[in-house]
Amino acid sequence: MAKSSSLNIRVVEGRALPAKDVSGSSDPYCLVKVDDEVVARTATVWRSLSPFWGEEYTVHLPLDFHHLALYVLDEDTVGHDDVIGKISLSKEAITADPRGIDSWINLSPVHPDAEVQGEICLAVQVQEDAHGRCLRCHVLQARDLAPRDISGTSDPFARVFWGGQSAETSTIKKTRFPHWNEVLELRATPGALTPLRVELWDWDMVGKNDFLGMVEFPPQTLQQKPPSGWFRLLPLSSAEEDSGGSLGALRLKVRLSEDRVLPSGRYQPLRALLLDAVRAPAEEDTASPLAVLEEVASGDCRGDLATTLVKLFLGQGLAGPLLGYLTRREVARTTDPNTLFRSNSLASKSMEQFMKLVGMRYLHEVLKPVVSRIFEEKKYVELDPCKMDLGRARRISFKGAPSEDQVRESSLGLLTGYLGAIVDAIVGSVGCCPPAMRHAFKQLRLCVAERFPQAEHQDVKYLAVSGFLFLRFFAPAILTPKLFDLRDQHADPQTSRSLLLLAKAVQSIGNLGQQLGQGKELWMAPLHPFLLQSVSRVRAFLDQLVDVDGDEEAGGPVRALVPPSVTLREGYLQKRKEEPAGLATRFAFKKRYFWLSGEELACAKGPEGQVGSIPVSHIRAVERVDEGAFQLPHVMQVVTQDGAGALHTTYLQCKNVNELNQWLSALRKASAPNQDKLAACHPGAFRGGRWTCCLQAERPAAGCSRTHSAITLGDWSDPLDPDAETQMVYRQLLLGRDQLRMKFLEDSSLDPDLEEDTGRGPSATLGTCPEVLARQRAAAARLLEVLEDLDHAHEEFQGQGQGKVAPGPPAP
Repeated sequence: MAKSSSLNIRVVEGRALPAKDVSGSSDPYCLVKVDDEVVARTATVWRSLSPFWGEEYTVHLPLDFHHLALYVLDEDTVGHDDVIGKISLSKEAITADPRGIDSWINLSPVHPDAEVQGEICLAVQVQEDAHGRCLRCHVLQARDLAPRDISGTSDPFARVFWGGQSAETSTIKKTRFPHWNEVLELRATPGALTPLRVELWDWDMVGKNDFLGMVEFPPQTLQQKPPSGWFRLLPLSSAEEDSGGSLGALRLKVRLSEDRVLPSGRYQPLRALLLDAVRAPAEEDTASPLAVLEEVASGDCRGDLATTLVKLFLGQGLAGPLLGYLTRREVARTTDPNTLFRSNSLASKSMEQFMKLVGMRYLHEVLKPVVSRIFEEKKYVELDPCKMDLGRARRISFKGAPSEDQVRESSLGLLTGYLGAIVDAIVGSVGCCPPAMRHAFKQLRLCVAERFPQAEHQDVKYLAVSGFLFLRFFAPAILTPKLFDLRDQHADPQTSRSLLLLAKAVQSIGNLGQQLGQGKELWMAPLHPFLLQSVSRVRAFLDQLVDVDGDEEAGGPVRALVPPSVTLREGYLQKRKEEPAGLATRFAFKKRYFWLSGEELACAKGPEGQVGSIPVSHIRAVERVDEGAFQLPHVMQVVTQDGAGALHTTYLQCKNVNELNQWLSALRKASAPNQDKLAACHPGAFRGGRWTCCLQAERPAAGCSRTHSAITLGDWSDPLDPDAETQMVYRQLLLGRDQLRMKFLEDSSLDPDLEEDTGRGPSATLGTCPEVLARQRAAAARLLEVLEDLDHAHEEFQGQGQGKVAPGPPAP
C-alpha cells in the first residue's frame, strides 16, 4: 500500500507592495519553496505594485513534507534582486481547514535567523554515576545547511546547552555538509532534569557569527526516549514577525492532498460500478457513482474531480463514453439552448480537462508560431479610443505623433494580420487534431442536434463544439500563453493588451458572430467584417472536424497520456560529463540539444542528428548541484548505473530556475519506475581530490544529501494512476453517502429543496416508474456496500503501509 501526497498552489495576485525601484514601482516575482527546495518561480510582472500572476502549480511531495514558503522579490537588471518579503506556511497551517487556504496573507520581513534549513544527526545519552548526572551528546553530522558566506557555503560548528552548561564542537570550514563525529559531555547541577538545546552557527572571522538553526528536546524526552537520528533544524522562536501589512500581501490558494492508496484489487468493485454507469441510460440515472458525484461536487473541487475522472476513464479506454454520459445528462436537463454548457458543471469541466490532457500538443502546434511572433514583434495595438496612448505610438514609430485614426488603422491592420494567421492555423488543423478529441466533438454534436432539432436552433450544434474549442481552449491560451506553456514569461503590458484583443476576437468567432455589436465594446466594430468572414470558414472547419469514422476513440486501455517513444521535453542545455579519476578537472560545459522520452535521454550538437544517449532505465538519481561546485547556477546531475554496477554522473546546466525545475521533474517522472534508486547523493562535485559539498576525500564515499525523487511538478503529461484516481473518487463519494442513503433507503421521495439546489428538475424525481425506482434502489444499495467495503479495507490497512521516509545518508 502506498501513500500519495500533493500540494496545489495558486499564486493569484499581490497588493500594496513597496516600491523598490527609483521609478516608484517594482518588478515583482515569487519564488515557491517546498522544504527549502525551490520548485517554481512565477513570471516577473513589470512595473506593478499590485501584480497579477494567476499561476498554479501541483507539486507531488515526499511523505515527510513540513512547510511551504513563498518569497516575493523585485527583479533588477543590474545587481542582486531585492527581497520584498515572504510567507511561510507549515503543514499544520495548510491542513487546519480541509478545504485548504484561500485568502490574502500579509508578507513578513525576511529575517536571517528565520532562514534556516537542513538537519542534524545526534545520539544522546543521559547517565548517572557517583558524581551526578551526565549527558553525552554525540554530534555526528549535519546536511543541507543554509549558505551564509559569499562563497555559497558556511563554516559550521555546533553548540550544546544543558543544565546551565555549554560545549562546542570544532569548526569545519567551507561546507554545508559537515562531519564532526564528536562527543560532548556535560554535567548537570543537582535538581530537576533540564531541556537540551543544540544550536548550529556559522563561524565568521569578522563580525558576529550567523545562526544556522537549532533543535530542542524537553526533559521528558531525554528521560523516556533519548534522541537518536536525524532532526530538522528550526528557527529561533522570536525570529518570525508580522509586518502588519506594510510589506503588502499575497492572495494564495493552497491545498494539501494526502491519502492512502490501497492495493489495486480493493478498488476493482468501485471501478466496475463507474465503468458500468457510462453504459446505462444517463437520463434516469440517479444512484450510480457518477450521478452522486455530479450532485455533491462543489465548485471548489469540481475541476480536480473532472481531471481525475477523465484520467481514470482514459486509462480504461473509455473517455468517450464518460463524456457522452455527462453530456447526455447536461443536455437532457437544459431547456434553453443559449445556456448550454455555459456553467462550470461537471460535464463542462470534464470536457475542458479532457481537451487539456489530450490536446495540449495540438494546441502548441496550432498557436505557438503566432503567439511567439506577437511576443517578438511587440507592436502597439489599440482600438479603444479611451485607452489609446498617442505618445506611446509615437515613441514606437519614431515618426512623430500619429492621429487617433492612424493608430486605429495601424492597429486594425496588425490585428487582422495576427487573426488571419490564427484562423488559418485553426481551420487547417483538422489533420493534427487528436482522434480522441474529434470523436468527443462528434458525439457532442450529435447529442445536441438530437435534443434541439428545430430549425431556429440549427446553430446550437456548432456552438456546442466551438464553445469548448474556441472559448475554453484557444482563447484562454491566447490570453495567457504562459499558463498553457506557450511562453516562459508573462507578456509585458503592451503585448498583454494585444493578446486580450485577439482573445476577444477569437471568442467572437467561436460564438459564430452572434453577439457582434450587442455589447459595450462598440470600438471593436472595425474588426467585425473580418470576424464575420471567418465564421463561414469556422463552420466548414467544425464540419470537417467531426467527420470522422467510428463511434469511439481509437485504442484501448492506456497507462500513459504520452507513449514512451514520444518526446516529453527538448531544448538546449550546457553539458559537462564527469571525467574519469586521475584526469585534471576541466570546466568544460558545451551547448548540446537534448531530447527526453520515456525510453532515453538523447543529445546532439543541434536539433538534427544524435550523438549519444542515456537509457532512462539506467537513471538512479536526478538532483540539483550546489552553485559552488562549478561556480555556476542552475546545474543538475543525472546519475546513471552501467551494467557492471558503476555509477556515472552527467552534469547539465539550464538557463534559469524554471527550466531547471521542469527538467528535474520530467527526468524524475520518466525514471520513476526504475528500481535501485539512490537514497543519497553528493550535491557537489569531486574536485581537487575531495567532494566540494562534504569535503570527503574518497570518490566512492556515500552521498551526504538525501535525494528528492518524490518532488515533481504535476502537469498534463503525468502518468496515469488508476488506483490513486479511484481513491480520490472514493473520497468524494463519501461526501454524498448520507444523502444517497436517505434518498433511496430511508425515504422514497426526493427532497424538494435538494431538487431545487441541484437544478436537476423533474427528470430527477423518483416514483414515476416502480421498476425504475427498484433499479435505482438496488444500485444505491450496491454502491453503499462497495463504499463500506473500502472503509473496512482502510481500517484494516491503517496500521500498515503508512509509507517510509527515504533514508538519509548512513551515519559514520
